[in-house]
Amino acid sequence: MIEPDSLHATRDAYDAVAALYAQQFADTLLDRPLERALLAAFAESVRAGGDGEVADLGCGPGHVTAHLRGLGLRAFGVDASPAMIGLAREANPDLRFEVGSMASLDIADGALSGVLSRYSIIHTPPQDLPSVVAEIARVLAPGGQLLISCFATDDPAIPTQSFDHSVVTAYRWSPDHLTGLLRDVGVSQVARVLCEPKPTDKRQFQELQLLAAKN
Repeated sequence: MIEPDSLHATRDAYDAVAALYAQQFADTLLDRPLERALLAAFAESVRAGGDGEVADLGCGPGHVTAHLRGLGLRAFGVDASPAMIGLAREANPDLRFEVGSMASLDIADGALSGVLSRYSIIHTPPQDLPSVVAEIARVLAPGGQLLISCFATDDPAIPTQSFDHSVVTAYRWSPDHLTGLLRDVGVSQVARVLCEPKPTDKRQFQELQLLAAKN
């Protein structure tokens, strides 16, 4: 499969800042109790469906993959940036990390009990998002759980809005639009949470946490 130009740009940009990113975001969950609770709920739902593997797509330096393992999941990480994967392997030698693209995963159909996509779709151009969502659905087993996090648009009727990102161009997504794309590929929303930004947050955007399950 030919990789889109956007993937090359994203990979190169994150390779260049991997060490700084890993340092700045190593404790990213410490001050996010609601997100930790949602990750725990996601993990409980996965465990209730069996003991299958869980992919952390766009895992970066691997800190959230390690958090999932701590919640009892058979988690592994995938990221397009070789530099990020190198840091993840160094920090977590007991976990599996692979270089890969969300647009073309080296994972068999229906192989996963769960997928986490934590802010990993924010760099996906609008024209590419349907195929990425379809790829996520492909690798999920029936009943498999999905937790997607991203920034939400200001107006739910607006499907997407681009914004300046410190690494590379990024996008916000309408919760209804994202839910519709998932529904089209057989993944149904279980719950959604819209989190208001803190006054001290760099970006004053709502954050979407979307829990869903493969039909």
